[in-house]
Amino acid sequence: MELQKINGHIEIFVLFFLFLPHKPGVKKESRFTDFKGKTSFGMSIFNLSNAIMGSGILGLAYAMANTGIILFLILLVSIAILSAYSIHLLLKSAGVVGIRAYEQLGNRAFGVPGKILAACIITVHNIGAMSSYLFIVKSELPLVIEAFLGEQWFLDGNYLIMIVSAAIILPLALMKHLGYLGYTSGFSLSCMVFFLISVIYKKFNTFCPLANAHHNATAAALLHTAASGANDTCEAKLFTVNPQTPYTIPILAFAFVCHPEVLPIYTELRDATKKRMQKVANVSILAMFVMYLLTALFGYLTFYGGVESELLHTYSQAGTLDVLLLCVRVAVLVAVTLTVPVVLFPIRRALLQIFFPEKPFSWLVHIGIAFCLIFVVNLLVIFVPSIKDIFGLIGATSAPSLIFILPGIFYIRIVPEDQEPLRSRPKIQAACFAALGVVFMITSLTFIIIDWVTGASRSVGGH
Repeated sequence: MELQKINGHIEIFVLFFLFLPHKPGVKKESRFTDFKGKTSFGMSIFNLSNAIMGSGILGLAYAMANTGIILFLILLVSIAILSAYSIHLLLKSAGVVGIRAYEQLGNRAFGVPGKILAACIITVHNIGAMSSYLFIVKSELPLVIEAFLGEQWFLDGNYLIMIVSAAIILPLALMKHLGYLGYTSGFSLSCMVFFLISVIYKKFNTFCPLANAHHNATAAALLHTAASGANDTCEAKLFTVNPQTPYTIPILAFAFVCHPEVLPIYTELRDATKKRMQKVANVSILAMFVMYLLTALFGYLTFYGGVESELLHTYSQAGTLDVLLLCVRVAVLVAVTLTVPVVLFPIRRALLQIFFPEKPFSWLVHIGIAFCLIFVVNLLVIFVPSIKDIFGLIGATSAPSLIFILPGIFYIRIVPEDQEPLRSRPKIQAACFAALGVVFMITSLTFIIIDWVTGASRSVGGH
């Protein structure tokens, strides 16, 4: 009798033990700890730095020419610090709820409307970024090929971006995981370091005023300035304000946006912790800050007021074509081309979160989204007249949303009030941070629209 009771208790205990972890109708929530990242610390820095660094680097000398060196430095430091703080807010929010997608943070904060809003902003911003990269391919690749092969029938930039998209960008965009692009990101960054070294070298081998001034538009702008009575044609300005100054802050903000890529990189980081990912972000932002500052400074000190919105085009207009510049063009083309697949990943993830949130991985959907995105971006690049239009408009709308507004309001909504009350210092800072983004967006858009209406933006800096 006693033996039967003991056996009965054992059976009940075993049944309880077996069925306890598997509660019916309860779905386990996916968290960071459910995915073991395999990407090293260094490769993660390469991927995030490559996401930060893009075609925006080519517009920074133009930005410095329209603000002056000191004002530009103040703005660059401010945007870099704010970007690092913004990533801190994102990582803190993600850590609280264990979510590894920007769109899902929006869903946790505001439900389905929040998810759709975040996905749309990411899509618009990264499509703008991809467009700016391919715009460089469109304008620079024909010059490189012509230098090697001479005049050819296929040297139309529109044909070339379609060929590059099909042969290089699409295959890389079909990778299943972002971590696989670490090596191409490292090579892309190496190309941009070579670009920076060349810009510094050119400063000491290009003399102002330019010798063949009457043959090019850049030097013509310099001569026009000199003819108007100014004696500072080849003199650096510390502070300056002109009709082009409103483009400066959007260009700087656009140059530091990497926030859609932060959480995917965090997910694939080996031994991922908030502190470790914050170090990845800080190192990446610092490295890009140094590269941005040196590129802007030496590019500006080469051409001063004659610098255009796309630095490489300025060298061409100045008649300084040589072997080094040809190599620089190739390096920049390689760098921006290899950056496009990295930027495409968050767009695809955003679209999957909207249209296929519960569907398991499908190669057909994976390939189809990549193809459609590249096709749309090719159409945009063919019809957009100036890279400055992309920098200014996208930077003034989506950039403040991704850097300031969304991370701030997500933090306020997601972090529980028992951890941080609504009137606590961190949440007040987050609220001010989001409000700063709204002010920045409205102000930048207002000035840019006024600039477009008056036609001032067409007088200089375009190509």
